[in-house]
Amino acid sequence: MAWFRARFTAHDIYRVTGAFLERRGFRLLLADLDNTLAPYGAPLPDEKLKAWRDDLSAHGVTLFILSNNRHESRPRIFAEGLGVPYIGHAGKPKTPSFYRAMEQAGVTKEQTAIVGDQIFTDILGGNRAGVSTILVRPIRLAGNPGRYLRYAAELPFRLLSGKEEL
Repeated sequence: MAWFRARFTAHDIYRVTGAFLERRGFRLLLADLDNTLAPYGAPLPDEKLKAWRDDLSAHGVTLFILSNNRHESRPRIFAEGLGVPYIGHAGKPKTPSFYRAMEQAGVTKEQTAIVGDQIFTDILGGNRAGVSTILVRPIRLAGNPGRYLRYAAELPFRLLSGKEEL
């Protein structure tokens, strides 16, 4: 059961501040792309997201996109637009991409957190990799009935996650 519970919860990524991460010793924030950093299909980051990335950086935290997107161009173009490293087709909840990102950033699992909107990929993968987990609400569910089903299946675990809301 603990595998499916996030350590922290937040309404959205903007509540996960650089100051919060720095106080807890995090130097790397892995982030899911679709429905966490941006709505599905958003081609490039907006100015608000860039300002958030700058806040993280000002506090010594590197943002790193860890996306399960199977289209190589989607995470690459978005990450380039944001000026951050990425791993696409990451295979979450499997752990090799988590370890590869930490190695690239030169940090330990204790210095790493992941933020994402899905229990069965982002949170499970983060817990399996031994990093801190932050669950956010999905940006938008509209348009895909499968997403509604997936989030409905995750509801019990969402309710049990992170007593510390950011």
